[in-house]
Amino acid sequence: MSAFTTAQAQIQDHAQPDLTALKARQQATWSSGDYAVVGTTLQIVGEQLCESLDVRAGQKVLDVAAGNGNASLAAARRWCEVVATDYVPALLGRARERAAAERLKIEFQEADAEALPFAPASFDAVISTFGVMFTADQDKAAAELIRVCRPGGKIGLANWTPDGFVGQVFKTIGKHLPPPAGVKSPALWGTRARIDEMFGSHATAIQAEPRHFVFRYRSPEHWLQVFKTYYGPVLKAFSTLEPAAQGALESDLIAQIDRFNRSGDAGVVVPSEYLEIVITRR
Repeated sequence: MSAFTTAQAQIQDHAQPDLTALKARQQATWSSGDYAVVGTTLQIVGEQLCESLDVRAGQKVLDVAAGNGNASLAAARRWCEVVATDYVPALLGRARERAAAERLKIEFQEADAEALPFAPASFDAVISTFGVMFTADQDKAAAELIRVCRPGGKIGLANWTPDGFVGQVFKTIGKHLPPPAGVKSPALWGTRARIDEMFGSHATAIQAEPRHFVFRYRSPEHWLQVFKTYYGPVLKAFSTLEPAAQGALESDLIAQIDRFNRSGDAGVVVPSEYLEIVITRR
């Protein structure tokens, strides 16, 4: 091997992120805090997604990276046969509690979105709300969603967009705590171009509709306190930074809330854009 070839290989290796290590860090991040406290406020998104998918009673539905079960619960309320998966056992535990409280029948299974333990074409619908978009290997996760969905079935996703409020939260965090080199932004899942790239050749139709989830909190400081305490990515960012850097991040996030806030008073009413996607499997 020539010196040039060796140098070229070293550059390529440096540019390629260690996805195994990244996944381990992500799992630790989502295991920290208690995402369920934030997640339960997003329930309306799962309900809307199931309506857009037009799920029918008796259909087999898989919720990937289900978190505390918003989309799973929505599908079960429509008498679907639901399997909820996540790689954070504690979140599945919270989803199980919610299902038991409503007497809804849901099967819960710990699983990695990049290696789903199901046979090909096992489900009529495969769904994920703000979950699979955070996988380390985006193409592998997309391929798994396609694999387990039957031909003619549907894949339904709700993904934060890059320019929406949550997308900008991650951008703000990235300015203070840069992500590993070569890692694709989760917010790419909120763009039609990336969805077409990952799913287009396996779809007979793709519908993508921009929607908004509205965050409603007592004040910007209340939002920040909740997210610093319970939302893994924000919690981890603050715990990693030195005190002075924490203060700078806090100021930037409060300023961002002020830019998006339409409350007109001391409260927080912040619309956050997401892309709702319905893919009909080829």
